[in-house]
Amino acid sequence: MKKSLLLVGAFLAVAGLAQAKEVVPAPVVVEEAPVQIVEKEVIVYRDREEGFRPNGYVDLQYKYYGNSEEKNYKNDGVENNYSRTQLQGKINMTENQAFEYRVRDYNSLNAVSNEDDKAKTGTQTRLRYFYNHGNLGDSKVNLTSRIHYLDDTNDSQELEYQARFDFGEYMFNNDFMKTDYFVIAPKYKYVWNSNSDDYDNQIGADLYTMHSLPLGFSFEFNIYGTQHFYGRDQATGLNKNDKTDDNLSVDVEAYLYNTTNLYTAGNFAVDFQFEGGFDPYSWNSESVVKKDIKENYFDEKEKAITKYGDSKYRVYAWPQIVANYNVTENFKTYVSLGAEYANANKFADDANGWRWQPVAVAGFRTSF
Repeated sequence: MKKSLLLVGAFLAVAGLAQAKEVVPAPVVVEEAPVQIVEKEVIVYRDREEGFRPNGYVDLQYKYYGNSEEKNYKNDGVENNYSRTQLQGKINMTENQAFEYRVRDYNSLNAVSNEDDKAKTGTQTRLRYFYNHGNLGDSKVNLTSRIHYLDDTNDSQELEYQARFDFGEYMFNNDFMKTDYFVIAPKYKYVWNSNSDDYDNQIGADLYTMHSLPLGFSFEFNIYGTQHFYGRDQATGLNKNDKTDDNLSVDVEAYLYNTTNLYTAGNFAVDFQFEGGFDPYSWNSESVVKKDIKENYFDEKEKAITKYGDSKYRVYAWPQIVANYNVTENFKTYVSLGAEYANANKFADDANGWRWQPVAVAGFRTSF
């Protein structure tokens, strides 16, 4: 009996195991959440090209001329003890147009004016307008038109047009010499005084050059060729019948410049500056150069004789120490102390008196 029960139990256990093998668990389904791609807007900042902005500068200075070494009437053309207040500036109105202005006011500092202490007085105003036409065709020659107006201290006025052709790109450009500009300028000028018949029609051509050299040097050389047609005949001698109604003049300028830094600390700097040369040498086809002298030459009425010539020149050297202080990036103040050494007489046949004359300058410049 017990044996039968054991058999039945074993059978049931085997049957249970067989049934357990046939049970398959149901699969588990996992639902994946949908992937959402969110595109963010990317902003790229680029430097926007700025268009042309008007720019320029304003410079105001006071210049003092002291007494020269020799104060006498023989030193013709030498003004002593006077000052000059100058306002000048430039405005680049567009990419092609510019306007320059310069106003100079001269004042005598002598208590009593006399022959031995001559001083320049009056106001001079100069205005210039430039229009840059660009290069000519495929060349590197730049063409700029210039209109010039001058109201001088002697009440004369002038109006001039120049077509300025710059050949600088074809000139010297190497490690020793760089041509800043080489301009040939055909011109027409009209000069007039207060009297209607006292005018001067002028046609001609000018040469303007500037070269940069090593060690802070630069060299400027200019030639002005002018054919004059006078409205009023010009005297050419002591005889009242010695007159001419036209004249060919050639003026030559040659200047040497140098700037050498002596000391710099932050915004403060001290420089040595030099300039000098012919200022200018003038030649005329007719003897229209005039001057008055008092050198043992008198007529029967004890009056000074008037002398005429066909050429004149002035040679000078001006060393100076200049202190600059940059108050801001666009505002600078400066002071200069120096002396000018020049021939005392402007006329070639009497260039026998050289003298020192102290010169001081103070001013400021602002750019915008």
